[in-house]
Amino acid sequence: MVNIVVLIKDIVDLTEIKVDPSTQRPILAGLSRKISDVDKRAVEAAVQLKERHGGKVVVVSLGDDKTRTALREALAMGGDEAYLLKDSAFEGSDTLVTACILASAIRKLGDYNLVLCGEMTLDSLSAQVGPRISELLGLPQVTYARKLELKGETLVAERDLEDEDEVVEVSMPALVTVTREINEPRIPALMNIMKASRKPIQEWNATALGLSANEVGRAGSAV
Repeated sequence: MVNIVVLIKDIVDLTEIKVDPSTQRPILAGLSRKISDVDKRAVEAAVQLKERHGGKVVVVSLGDDKTRTALREALAMGGDEAYLLKDSAFEGSDTLVTACILASAIRKLGDYNLVLCGEMTLDSLSAQVGPRISELLGLPQVTYARKLELKGETLVAERDLEDEDEVVEVSMPALVTVTREINEPRIPALMNIMKASRKPIQEWNATALGLSANEVGRAGSAV
C-alpha cells in the first residue's frame, strides 16, 4: 500500500497563445486551461504505482475555481481525492510562497508515503517548487526521475541527467519530481469522467492551512 500526494498546476494551453501586436504582450483572456503536461505524467505515475501496490492517490492544486477542471481530469485518470487551495490572499505568490502553501497542505493531509510532481511547469520552467517543498517538509528528494519502482518501503528511481543516467534508492516518505519521459498519460474512459464529475473537491483557504496574510501572496514573496 502506498499513499501518494500529487501536486498539479493548471496552465493556459500554450498552443493557443497569440500576441497583441500593439503591446507585444501575450493574450491570455479566454484561453482554455489544462494540467501542465509534466504534472499530468506525475498523475499517471502515481496511478500506475497505486494499481501495482494498492493505496490511494490524492491530488492537490493551488488555483481558483477554473482549476477544478484540471482536478476533475486528474480524478478521471484514477485519483481518489482532490484538494483545491484557493484564497484571494494567495494571488501573486512566487515559488517560495507557493511551496510554503503546498507544504502546509501536505502537512494537513498527513497520511502519505510519497509526493510526486512534475520536474517543472511549462508556463514558468522554474523547477523550484518541488525541491523547496522537500526542504520545508524535511523529506529526501529525487529530481528528474524517468522511472520509478517500489521495493517495500524503498523507492528506486532512474534519474535522467544531461549526460548520464543515475539509479538511486530512497526511503519513504520522499518527494520525487518526474520528467516527460516517465510515461504517456492515459485518456480517461467516459465512465471514469462521469464518476469524477460526482466526486467532491475539498477547498482549503489560508486560514484552513494555518497561514497568515503576511506569509502568502506578494507579502510573503521573496522576489
